[in-house]
Amino acid sequence: MNFLMILLVSGLLLHDTTAVPHSLKYFYTGSSNVPDFPEFVAVGLVDDIQINYYDSNTQKAEPKQDWMRRITEDDPKYWQRNTQILKGAQQLFKANIGTLKQRFNQTGGVHIFQEIVSYEWDDETDEISAYRQYGYDGEDFISLDLNTLTWTAPKQQAVITKQRWDKNKALMAQTKNYLTEVCPKWLKKYLNYGQSSLMRTDLPSVSLLQKSPSSPVTCHASGFYPNSAMMFWRKDGEELQEDVEVGEIIPNHDGSFQMSVDLLKLPSDDWGRYECVFQLAGVKEDQVTKLNKDKIRTNYENSSIFMIILIVAGLILLSNIVCVTGFFIHKKRNVKPPPSPSVSTSAKEEEDVMIQKG
Repeated sequence: MNFLMILLVSGLLLHDTTAVPHSLKYFYTGSSNVPDFPEFVAVGLVDDIQINYYDSNTQKAEPKQDWMRRITEDDPKYWQRNTQILKGAQQLFKANIGTLKQRFNQTGGVHIFQEIVSYEWDDETDEISAYRQYGYDGEDFISLDLNTLTWTAPKQQAVITKQRWDKNKALMAQTKNYLTEVCPKWLKKYLNYGQSSLMRTDLPSVSLLQKSPSSPVTCHASGFYPNSAMMFWRKDGEELQEDVEVGEIIPNHDGSFQMSVDLLKLPSDDWGRYECVFQLAGVKEDQVTKLNKDKIRTNYENSSIFMIILIVAGLILLSNIVCVTGFFIHKKRNVKPPPSPSVSTSAKEEEDVMIQKG
């Protein structure tokens, strides 16, 4: 959905991965009538690594990284304070959904109200970017333009909110302070607490994969950190712009990341002219993998053997069935079955509470 899409904008020909940007992001989700899902969930991330969690079921802010527990050494009431802030946000999000349902003339049904607060900082150039955005039922609702200090309302139902918030100078000053002063302070604190984990550099293992002889060849990198990485195919030293598909960077369970890039059209010429290039922020040398048929990992080579095994097993099973059919015709058996296995607008939209300040 548009609201949760984070676009990684990069040059078509030049790839600069020397800088290592850092980010602090908060995702808040209020829901209505979603089965087996909390009415409110809050998640914080530093450099796209989850650092905390809160939901309306537990009603308790908790650390998701061991190093986040060290915060209480300097701030003993950190988790209690954030728990109380998020409890208040939980009530606001619930009220907001009620307000928005009226705005959109909705009764009942499943509804989602979300907020993203994002702050990004380049520790080399000291450049920053920040935004605060709301979404409703999977679509953008209202967002802040930090450059003009105005709100953008892509939906007609959000215009009244924009007008009120644009006039509220105190709210705008509070929001600007939060994004330009509070977020930077806490991001640097978190980076200091998790320095050994967040500031590390891990190179990936790169593999060439293919499902069948006619399938695209996938270059897959896994185990790298940080997630500021790029991957592409090139031929004779020139990056390919067509017949390639770059996948998203996704997290692994151990906190590292993985990504892949597909070569959609198999080479009709010398495969040795093609290579997969992986670039990681903070690492000057590229990780290059030559396209070599002998190095491609696949399972289709064993598929014919596997089919033969299945056929033989099927014939044996059929033979056994024929042999014992008479037995089952003349004898009854009783068979027992096995057991069944943020920030948000208030209902009046006059107030604005900064959530998750730290």
